[in-house]
Amino acid sequence: MKRLILMRHAKSSWRDVSLSDFQRPLNKRGMRDAPEMGRRLRRRRLIPDRILSSSAERAWSTALLVAVETGFPVERIETRERLYLASGKTLLEAVQGTDEGCDTLLLVAHNPGITELSNRLGDARTDNLPTAAQHAIDLPVEHWREVATEMGKTLFLDWPKNDPGL
Repeated sequence: MKRLILMRHAKSSWRDVSLSDFQRPLNKRGMRDAPEMGRRLRRRRLIPDRILSSSAERAWSTALLVAVETGFPVERIETRERLYLASGKTLLEAVQGTDEGCDTLLLVAHNPGITELSNRLGDARTDNLPTAAQHAIDLPVEHWREVATEMGKTLFLDWPKNDPGL
């Protein structure tokens, strides 16, 4: 059994128009929501073995804040430029390429790809994963390369404005 946590980056700032989309930082709400979602993972006792993130500033910052709250070593966060605005297919390929020593993977990426992958893998459907949302999916496979569409069972779907009662 493998467990995948898909997470959309937290809310970003449009304040500095001189920055490229790739460089946009988190805004005040994003800086509040990302750690909160990390705390929720910790309360669920769901600590990733690996964190893989888009290398865009807002995704990397989200991954960093979640890592700090879960106790995941920040120096082990992996970033990949190809995950920036990636399609669901590209994100799935990244999941399938995960090393076998990992049982729980946290993938931090962008819409629309992260919502597309969420809908393709889990049994919960959403039109849009809100910023900082997490969709945890149990996958009945021994190897990440075996992950395919419509095979997962949703463990939870959570977002900052939701009250999961943790």
